[in-house]
Amino acid sequence: MATEIAPGRPGNLTPEQEEKLKQLWKLIFQVCGVGQDEGGASTNAAAAPAAEPAQKTDDKKELKDRMSFFSRGKGKKESEPEAAPANAQVVLNLGNNGEADKYGQTKHFYDTLTSQSPESIRDTIWSMVKHDHPDALVLRFLRARKWDVERALIMMISTMNWRAQEMKVDEDIMVNGEAAALLAEQASDDATTKKLGHDFMTQIRKGISYVHGVDKAGRPLCFVNVRLHRQGEQEEKALERYTVYLIETCRMLLQTPVDTATVVFDMTGFSLANMDYAPVKFMIKCFEANYPESLGTVLVHKAPWIFQGIWKVIRGLLDPVVANKVHFTNNAKEMEAFIPTKHIPASLEGEEDWTYSYVEPDAAAHENAKLADTATRDRLLAARADLYHAYEAATLEWIRCPAGDVETARAVKARRDEVAERLRVDYWVVDPYVRARSYYDRIGVLMEGGGLNWYPEAEAGKKTGEANGTAAAAPAVPVATSVAAAPVAAPPAATQTSADDID
Repeated sequence: MATEIAPGRPGNLTPEQEEKLKQLWKLIFQVCGVGQDEGGASTNAAAAPAAEPAQKTDDKKELKDRMSFFSRGKGKKESEPEAAPANAQVVLNLGNNGEADKYGQTKHFYDTLTSQSPESIRDTIWSMVKHDHPDALVLRFLRARKWDVERALIMMISTMNWRAQEMKVDEDIMVNGEAAALLAEQASDDATTKKLGHDFMTQIRKGISYVHGVDKAGRPLCFVNVRLHRQGEQEEKALERYTVYLIETCRMLLQTPVDTATVVFDMTGFSLANMDYAPVKFMIKCFEANYPESLGTVLVHKAPWIFQGIWKVIRGLLDPVVANKVHFTNNAKEMEAFIPTKHIPASLEGEEDWTYSYVEPDAAAHENAKLADTATRDRLLAARADLYHAYEAATLEWIRCPAGDVETARAVKARRDEVAERLRVDYWVVDPYVRARSYYDRIGVLMEGGGLNWYPEAEAGKKTGEANGTAAAAPAVPVATSVAAAPVAAPPAATQTSADDID
């Protein structure tokens, strides 16, 4: 059965939601300096040839123009400054619905506008897209902010700044990956770098967290074996780096229309020595502030009684929307409400006999050779930039389409979707030139072109058997299962303990 498109996603928007999407793209273009002529032509400031640096006064005027777009006119005098970080809450009327700016994203938003050029903001936004439909990424922020367009923009720009300036997700974590961590562990002369590399590799070697299989909604399953973590054994920076790396790698395993993952915290054998609030807080911030609408379900499995007090603390840190996604299970039968038995590990009383076994990067295999081919990379990225421009031009046309012109709107939306599909396919061409190979690439789960095969060893065994003229034993689960092809069934009304049932 084909996977259904969830509400609020591309292809399943109400007219009101589509209008909100248009409004947010308009604000994004305002911030990025895209198509800002008033005559209606589809101009693209970022597409213009590089010019000489503008004079300082021109920079200030450009910033003032961008900032004034968000001012709602509180009777300011002409000489008074436009919106500044100090009065952002007033200018944008935030907090009126009782929601606090938990992570200071409004300040990050204005700091970004004042410290980065429109072109750099635009480049980072597009670098976030990967193989996603651009609308799918933008809609994450709208859903996370309950379709409040201004709050969604603030969250998106804040996330962009966090990725580029704070975590350096694409410029460091993903392009260096596991191979660089291994090299740092083995050969770095700097003690700090060596320790960070070792701690990163320790996380991945132990299998403290890994992704395998899908739940009943076709969402990738991320298992976290809590008992394998010990507080203080790894540097906090290394834990944060690994957390981001795992989330970004899991993104590679998402296939449209599935856009969320399920996390299973296996609490078997948990003790207070395993509890570590710092990485928990960082993980919460990641999902709430920087990876919105990425969690499908969270299962806390076999939590002992000592976890009850800890859960009260953690629940107090969670956004209510996230907290409501948390469910407590105690046995395989309860897990079956969310996960097919064949994808529940045998260690958790299920039928899945697959075991995580980390495969180290092999320098001799030259798995990251394409990263060094910067000439090809730059050529591919230049071609990809043309697709960005094409999508922006189509989006501007869509935004400006006259109300009531249904035929034109339909044609323009079709062109946008066609460019989005070209972007998706193109990403996998660029991918090996911008992202280091991961464990999932290495063992054949993530295939060339973005395909998925959760059981590559079974497929290899089948081919070997056929080559020898014998039939390989049938695998316990379908070979080459992909998220897109996974049967979908809405999880039944849970009778398990929910996040709000633990006191």
